[in-house]
Parts: sequence; C-alpha cells; structure tokens
Amino acid sequence: MNRAFEIRRVSRVEACCRPFDWAWPKQNRAFVEENWKRRTAGTALMFNGRVLLLQDVAFEGDVCRNTYFEVDYADFVAWIDAGYPDPAIANGFAMGALRGSDGAYICGVMVAGTANAGRVYFPAGTPDLSDLKPDGTVDLATSLTRELAEETGLSESDYRVADEWIIVQRWPTIALLRLVTLPVTAEEGAARIRANIAAQDEPELQDVRIVRGTEDIDPERMPLFLQSFFGWAFEHRT
Repeated sequence: MNRAFEIRRVSRVEACCRPFDWAWPKQNRAFVEENWKRRTAGTALMFNGRVLLLQDVAFEGDVCRNTYFEVDYADFVAWIDAGYPDPAIANGFAMGALRGSDGAYICGVMVAGTANAGRVYFPAGTPDLSDLKPDGTVDLATSLTRELAEETGLSESDYRVADEWIIVQRWPTIALLRLVTLPVTAEEGAARIRANIAAQDEPELQDVRIVRGTEDIDPERMPLFLQSFFGWAFEHRT
C-alpha cells in the first residue's frame, strides 16, 4: 500500500468489506476501555457502534479500490488517541466538499461533546454498517449524502454532486471527496445551514465557516488533509 502524500482525481471508487482480525485493540484492551470512559464522560453524543476502517487502498488507472473491515468505534477512537500506532490501518471516509455557486467552500464546526469538538471540516463520518450492502460492497456515495443531511439539514435536491472523486491521501487519513455545489452563494448556503442547525435537537455542528481562499485555512482547527485539499483546490480552481 502506497503511503506517500498525494491528491488525485478518479472517475470511480469501488469499496468492499472483508473479515480482518485486528490485533492492536486486543493487545491494548485496558487502554481502549479507559480511553472510552474518558472520552464519554459527561456526554451522550458518543456511542460504541461498529464502524469500517481501511485495511487496503489501491489505484488502478482512474479507479480507487478500498478494502474495509469492521471494528468497534471505541477501538477506532483509542487508535486515534494513541497516535495511530498500527501503521497498516487507515481511516478512509467519503466527504462532500460543499461549496456555493460563487466557488467559496462551506465547512462545519463540530459541536462540543463529539469526538472532534471544535474541529473545522466538511460534513463527513467514518463509514458504518448502514453503508454496508448485503453483497459486501460499501456504499460511499450514500455515506456522503447521508452525512450532509445529518449535519447540515441539506437534502440531495438542494445541491449537485460531481461524478468524479478527489482522493486526498495523507496517511493514515484517506479522504474521498466529491464536489457538492449549491445553486446559491456560500453566504446564502451558510445562512440556511445555520437555520437548520438551530432547529435540530442534537446538532452535530455548532456553526459553519466559509473558506474563500488559502488565507482562510485554519491550521489550528482544520486537519492536515483538509489544509492540503484547500491548497490544491485553490491552485487548480476545481
């Protein structure tokens, strides 16, 4: 598996889930349990469901092929908090690069009580069992639109999703992005999302932030893969 940093366009992403016996959480069970207690103290926004992590990613021409496996969310969070100690595993997720008709992007600011409280990035989530089809394929396109709906309140009729994928590989993070364009400006889109957030009982976002150029990149609150994407996107004006 190539772990070098790169950003590339592909026409298609094919993903499947296969059994995999992940040794790291078994060997570090005490840390996993204590870390979960610390993470969930005083909050009801985190629960220990099953999620999908990457065990392999490969490119063949303009196709990206991902292989996932199931794991407890608590194991996944512990692996992150321990500093990604197993280099063979990656976090690969679909993400809608939401932008207005004026080309400015709209990021969410995660609410307190979530695993990434205060962080700024596009709506996204680690794939879970709801993305897994009976034949073992992983539906990343639906994962993308579902996360947009859950976090922003926008439905598929509110925007246009590009066909191609933009893969940002910054190991151990693999972000699989699609451009999602609103028919209104970023300011108008942000106002609508803020109204949707205000109407939600348990919102995942506390606010949104508009990114018009590289000067709006926030190195303190944006993950490295997103900083890289914005640098690339504004250079190429996708």
